[in-house]
Amino acid sequence: MSQGTGTTVELSRTQREALAGEILGASVAIPASPGIHSPVEGTLIDESLSTFLLRVPGRTRPLRVSKTGLEGTIVLGAGELPLRGDTLRVRPEDRTKRLLTGGPRRFR
Repeated sequence: MSQGTGTTVELSRTQREALAGEILGASVAIPASPGIHSPVEGTLIDESLSTFLLRVPGRTRPLRVSKTGLEGTIVLGAGELPLRGDTLRVRPEDRTKRLLTGGPRRFR
């Protein structure tokens, strides 16, 4: 993926199927970026249209992270997959439909 140009790499069928399933409870690693000042590793405990809620070891309160512009990795049954917040920026209940059938907003 080239940075700053907005181009994305299309997800494989296996990756789309893995991300279409349940992702709560998965391990997530997010490198430092302008929105996140230090690298974060934790467990995904909740998801909304535009945010992820992570349980981070060493913190008493969960960390809410915006999906917009987010890039990192997520560990699911299919292994370690790229995590792109812009790709998953849909309501959690619509994620399966859009990932597997190519619904109104195509995923890449």
